[in-house]
Amino acid sequence: MRLTKLPKSLLMTALLGVSGCAVFTDAPHYRGISVSQSDLKQLTPGISQQADVQALLGPPTFIEQYDPNNWVYVAQVTKMRIAQTEGVKSQNVVVVTFKNDGTFKSVTQETLADAVPVQMDGKQTPVPGGTAGFFQQVVGGVGSYNPLGAATDRSSTGGAGTLGGSGGNSGGF
Repeated sequence: MRLTKLPKSLLMTALLGVSGCAVFTDAPHYRGISVSQSDLKQLTPGISQQADVQALLGPPTFIEQYDPNNWVYVAQVTKMRIAQTEGVKSQNVVVVTFKNDGTFKSVTQETLADAVPVQMDGKQTPVPGGTAGFFQQVVGGVGSYNPLGAATDRSSTGGAGTLGGSGGNSGGF
């Protein structure tokens, strides 16, 4: 069997194509508030107040619903994966806990390794009225779109809620 040599131009084109893939990769996305260890060292338990924490770290990502004494700061680094789905590369969660009087009590940190995987249920939530068939989906919305009717109806009755309207009642905007 005789092997033929590939032309150098074909080989160079293949190498450029493979190396060019790195040019089109998506950059990582940084989300949330990243809290450093040096920031946390500036907080003193029993002395620092909620206003001090907010001035140092910024507003929390969220405050726990059932315990408003826990402020949660979440920072993530995500990057696009195959099929344009976003994957979390790293995650840092800092929970700042306060006493009832608003003084700083403690801090806990968790990473992506501490996360608990949750499987989503593949079932659908039932909706009243069943499912719409093809014909109902096509014909069901006919006649319901009236871009001028909504604006003229509101302005003629003096109703509020139109943006940019010249009526006297602006709906509080």
